[in-house]
Amino acid sequence: MKTLTELSRDYAVSSLTTWQSALSQAEAFTNRFCELDGIPVVQREATLLAQQFRQQFLPMERNDGVAGRVRYPLVGFSPQPMGMGFYCDFDGLEQGLERYPETTDRGQALINFWRGRTTEAHCRAALPPEAARHLPSDAWFTESGVGFPLYRIGGSTLDYGKLVHLGLDGLETVTRHTDFAHVVPLLRGTIDFYIDQVDDGEVSRSLKTVRHGPPESFRDAVQLIWLYALHAGSWNYGRLDVVLGPFLERDLADGVLTWDGARELTCQWWRLMETVPCQYDHRVIVGGMGRPEEAAADRFALLAIAATRATRSNHPQLTLRFHEGQNTALWERAIDAIGEGCTFPMLYNDDVNVPAVAKAYSIGRNRAMDYTPFGCGEYVLGHQGIASPNGVINLLKGLEVALHGGVDPVTGYRVAHVPAVSQLQSFDDVWRAYRRVVEPIVTALAVHQATEYRVAAREAPFGFISALISGCVENNRSAIGGGAVYLGGSLETYGNTNTADSLHVIDELVFKQRVVSLPELVEALDRDFEGASELQARCRAVAKYGNDEGLADAMAQKVHNHICRFTRDQAKPAGLDSYLVVVINNWANTVLGRTTEASAEGRRAGEPLANGNNPSSGADVNGVTAFLNSLVRLDPGIHAGAVQNMKFTKDWFGEMRPKFDALLRTYFAQGGTQAMISVVSREDLEAALREPEKWGHLIIRVGGFSIRFVDLPADAQREFLTRTFN
Repeated sequence: MKTLTELSRDYAVSSLTTWQSALSQAEAFTNRFCELDGIPVVQREATLLAQQFRQQFLPMERNDGVAGRVRYPLVGFSPQPMGMGFYCDFDGLEQGLERYPETTDRGQALINFWRGRTTEAHCRAALPPEAARHLPSDAWFTESGVGFPLYRIGGSTLDYGKLVHLGLDGLETVTRHTDFAHVVPLLRGTIDFYIDQVDDGEVSRSLKTVRHGPPESFRDAVQLIWLYALHAGSWNYGRLDVVLGPFLERDLADGVLTWDGARELTCQWWRLMETVPCQYDHRVIVGGMGRPEEAAADRFALLAIAATRATRSNHPQLTLRFHEGQNTALWERAIDAIGEGCTFPMLYNDDVNVPAVAKAYSIGRNRAMDYTPFGCGEYVLGHQGIASPNGVINLLKGLEVALHGGVDPVTGYRVAHVPAVSQLQSFDDVWRAYRRVVEPIVTALAVHQATEYRVAAREAPFGFISALISGCVENNRSAIGGGAVYLGGSLETYGNTNTADSLHVIDELVFKQRVVSLPELVEALDRDFEGASELQARCRAVAKYGNDEGLADAMAQKVHNHICRFTRDQAKPAGLDSYLVVVINNWANTVLGRTTEASAEGRRAGEPLANGNNPSSGADVNGVTAFLNSLVRLDPGIHAGAVQNMKFTKDWFGEMRPKFDALLRTYFAQGGTQAMISVVSREDLEAALREPEKWGHLIIRVGGFSIRFVDLPADAQREFLTRTFN
């Protein structure tokens, strides 16, 4: 499935007529942007969004049961979907100019204007020189490097409970004298746009109801939340069972809705999420500790699972939080859905996660109960704050650089000053060299995170997000400008497992068994083990993380504890409330592997890195119990989320279902934080490779998100096939 950016771009260039229209819209936005130079940023945001929304919101389609469709323009404003703040789709413009060269002068004028003027460009320019030296490139998708900054305000989870309680009249009252006063009028303008399209009926009645007052029904609440989310550009919905459960319960009791009618309405909403594709977002959370009106919340949770089973889509990313003593029907229906191949809901263990979040964020248990997974598996503290994941670090590349005297052997760029490999005489020397490469980059990424917030806050108030983040309205400060109760960030780490396994091999073969010298090993890695197949076999034979093997797992703990604790310690110096590692995965493990040379655990150059927190592909050879025992050894109280991908065959969900249930419950009882489960067969995957046109329905868990298998790049498909089937 294409991204929203790609879909918007494809439409823009689909014909000369649509291209000229897209250019005209971009020019009008740009001209207005220039006219507003020097006025207060609040007024600028309100004026430009009013202009943008007139093009961004699309008419309803025939079978839409809820109003709200969007297509983003080439130039505009968003928190993340098209870029952070004021953005320009340079690739889209260049693609259009290549197809329609007669418009070159117009398109090139736009490109020239926005180069250096986007919010992202302003953030990069504001990065202090020392941090910029450690982060020389933003092109993590194509270039070799240890650390890369990302530009976005991601993972915001808005207070939709406040929205449905106040309604738009109430929200207008509390925001009237703040920097977010433009939010309600802009939203009403879109509601009027849709009211003009629909005849009398349920959709029309809901739109007219929510135009002013609080929602009166389940349908009203869904409609208001959906339209607000589309305006905000924030597509993580939080604990919707808490928000929507009471509406659903009342409508069912009063006969306003039947169960089948409620399920169909929810399915329609889920399908609309598919029209705004973002495989890393659209999180809907159900279950877990700290829910008021738990019976009503459970009713919506069961409805959400039923709708997910009916739609069989990768939107939304339905997530079940569970704990001892919770209604067992939620667990049973969740396992039913997973066994059918839905990949949803993802499972999060509150008995472990709540105390872990309290420890990681240094907060009380009650606040920790509102932890909300988003994106690829990161946690944010519900609508209490922002913790956008705005950095990427490749730990295995960090070790590679440490073994090459501080120089990236792919680019020749000097990353750090460390001794030459011949001078690393002990494992402690190697460990210190690795730390000297990695730690300054982590520090630079924390500085980048704080700089990005500061610059973006000067550019705009991000009113739709700020109006529903706790603390912003009360203090009249934007969510990233000091208004949020918690303003933190997170750092995506990759190659953790490969780094640990490689360090363990180095310790065993070089310094303990003295099978090979470190320079000889590095030389073999530089040759991609060419002519060194025996050494590669010895490297692969050393025990690896994921097999319940003490020394290998201890090295994984060492790497994990170091990167998590060092990252956490950078929050205060950078001016953040928190800065925490997230051990997640999209297909970045495949992307970053492309520019990472061969590594000591036996991996060849260019091959994918391990998936999230899991063993390297195929390295867990002692069975599923050993694999799960290794997973629980990594402390969950020092980071903000970790991906636990598991792949089971369909056999586990037939006669073996009780065994599967016992296995999973034992894993969680021993400290497992969560599970993201794919239920597929190798035969199905291989068939999808041969005939992708017949397998569009096959959805898999890549990491912290799901996707149709046929939509993965070829090397990511191959990486998924190499993972262990249990």
